[in-house]
Amino acid sequence: MTAQRGLGVRRLAVLVVVSFISLQLYFLARIALMAIVDPQSTTFQRSEAWRLALDPRPHGWREQWTDYAAISAHLKRAVIAAEDSGFTEHSGVEWDALEKAWEKNERADQAAEQSAQRARDARPGAKSAAPARAPKVVGGSTITQQLAKNLFLSGERNFLRKAQELVLSWELEAILGKRRILEIYLNEVEWGEGVFGATAAAQRYFGIAAAALGPQQAAQLAVMLPAPKRFEKRPGSPYVVGRAATIVARMARVDVP
Repeated sequence: MTAQRGLGVRRLAVLVVVSFISLQLYFLARIALMAIVDPQSTTFQRSEAWRLALDPRPHGWREQWTDYAAISAHLKRAVIAAEDSGFTEHSGVEWDALEKAWEKNERADQAAEQSAQRARDARPGAKSAAPARAPKVVGGSTITQQLAKNLFLSGERNFLRKAQELVLSWELEAILGKRRILEIYLNEVEWGEGVFGATAAAQRYFGIAAAALGPQQAAQLAVMLPAPKRFEKRPGSPYVVGRAATIVARMARVDVP
């Protein structure tokens, strides 16, 4: 009986290893294909399309692929300045930023737990209260990591998903290079409800082509990236315009691939 159990465990372990290797080979093949073929959609876009299809409210969908050379250099600089200032220098992951984000999340989790404990102590005989709102999770992600997540992974946050994101980031860097990574990112990133890519964003917010974006317009679009669905409601708000001015000041020091 013990021998059979041990054999079953070994078979399970082999199956897990084979499945992991097969998954990585699948990802490698997909990334290699992207070197010559523009991706049609990302995992995130497909999930958004499904969500909007189930929403009874009317929604538009804006998406159009634009070659790297036809995207404003101002937008490339603005996005790098806002999202990943070390983009042209790192190998896909900024370890210092990742460590700081991890520490910040740990502190946020501890603060949330302490707050919940104080609430329980203050009302020891009361019924269980609703769970405390989860603290905001800070990712510390580079442009490459964001692209890896959007292309292949779910929005779920856990250790295994983050580890896979890191592996995919290294593969993207090794196979595609900085220029292609930035080109795909600028064409696939979300800029509002059903708005994906530089051309869709330029048309949606300014009525112009992606190549025609000026420094201030490009910076305003870059400001929107962390929370596009929130900022699209007021794309010209004082915060967006003010933050964009800061990004414009940084853009001259940014190198683009």
